[in-house]
Amino acid sequence: MVEWRTRYGWGLALVAGGLLRLLFFYSLRPPVTGDSLIYGTLARNLVAHHLYGYSGTPLQPTLIRLPGYPLFLSVGYSLSGNAFGGLALWVQMALDLTGCALLGVLAERLTFGLKGDEAESGRVSARVGLAAVWLAALCPFTANYAAALMPESLSVFCVVLALFGLERWNTGWRNGAGGPGAASRVWTVVIGCSLAGAVLLRPDQGLLAAAVLPAMLWTGWQTWARKGTRFIRCIEPAALAGLLFLLPLLAWSARNWRVFHAIQPLAPRYAQELNETPPVGFYRWYRSWAIEYKSNLDIYWRYDDDPIHLGDLPARAMDNLQQRRQTQAVFDRYNEIQSATPELDAEFARIADERIADDPLRYYLVLPVARELDMWLRPRLEFAPIPVDWWVFSRHPWPSAEAAAYALLNAGYLMLALAGLLRWRRIRWNGREVLAFAMLGFVVLRCALLLTLDNSEPRYTLECLPVVMVLGAMSLVPRTIAAPGIRADTPGGSS
Repeated sequence: MVEWRTRYGWGLALVAGGLLRLLFFYSLRPPVTGDSLIYGTLARNLVAHHLYGYSGTPLQPTLIRLPGYPLFLSVGYSLSGNAFGGLALWVQMALDLTGCALLGVLAERLTFGLKGDEAESGRVSARVGLAAVWLAALCPFTANYAAALMPESLSVFCVVLALFGLERWNTGWRNGAGGPGAASRVWTVVIGCSLAGAVLLRPDQGLLAAAVLPAMLWTGWQTWARKGTRFIRCIEPAALAGLLFLLPLLAWSARNWRVFHAIQPLAPRYAQELNETPPVGFYRWYRSWAIEYKSNLDIYWRYDDDPIHLGDLPARAMDNLQQRRQTQAVFDRYNEIQSATPELDAEFARIADERIADDPLRYYLVLPVARELDMWLRPRLEFAPIPVDWWVFSRHPWPSAEAAAYALLNAGYLMLALAGLLRWRRIRWNGREVLAFAMLGFVVLRCALLLTLDNSEPRYTLECLPVVMVLGAMSLVPRTIAAPGIRADTPGGSS
């Protein structure tokens, strides 16, 4: 009866998740602009002109985006004739739901084997797995991206698949003879392909490999130290996964060297062509005051194309009257031409240097932490009609109330994850220390990277949500049980 109810619950969760994604697909799909337009155009040119290029007459090759998502869209374009959605988005939503199911299995396997009065016949692990499926399937913050022409959904799926493959590989390696058997090689290939796919979709996803590959090396080293297995056999899985991860990057680097005579294994930080000079002075000035996502729309993304206004700056952007006059003067000169120039960039850099010298702690610590908190806590439904200044209820009471509900839901996910982390730690990771190291290490590395960004973009935290969901489901592990080998009736779970 318990097994039947669990299977029914899984099916219901996936159906509900599918309906939620269809709702976003038909009612809240964003327009094809910005990055979506770039990805779709790259895919169309790749198929129609056999050239990875974006603009120019004649069409010029580019390296402003990694080829993973355009290649995915180009397959859909070849089959359906639509480079801006269609078949590709349906496949994307299907993969997103598959990732929800894999998360449920992963959470169940990570809590399998717990002992105690309430854990007979795997009831606790089944409950945790079911909770993970529901948390993943009904999470609006990932579901809305599954219906958008953006690589985030596939990137999240690669995270799920890599962690799932790591758990299966680690369990098989630990329970087997400590050698690379056939099943171990299959999961090694799954891990390597997931890491390669992740980094081809987004350059910052190299952090996933930085968390997973050391975990595999650690498992191999422990096997070598404890069982005396040949060292080369112990590091073979990590080496194979690492090779699969590097091969597409080497191919992309070779293409860029052949076309541009430049060493560029990833996309440029500011997504600029090699003959373009990014306005680093402006970016440095922006980092000296920016926190909330609203400033991206008002200032950051308008620079070098549209007018910007002093009234859109928060008070913290100017420390005194003289600095306000300097900023206004630079704005006035920019608005006359609405184009970034080296002279304007030098002016922004000079103001930034002055602000940094006045308060270096603010620039190097306070503001980066504030921007990251904004990324984590802001409601992430960027494609829904939610005002960017959603906290100003007087301007738009009902949309602000909707955004506040999403903010509370987001906070709920994070609080559940914290509770699950503490519960998992209490039972000593249930013998899955390697998985805990990889999952938490990935989140820590990604948080460290987010501290270096110029602007706050909540979508950059999406890749951490699979870990958040698994940990949230683990909050259902009862306090009265313990991991194998730990007495449940001992304070703190110690034997």
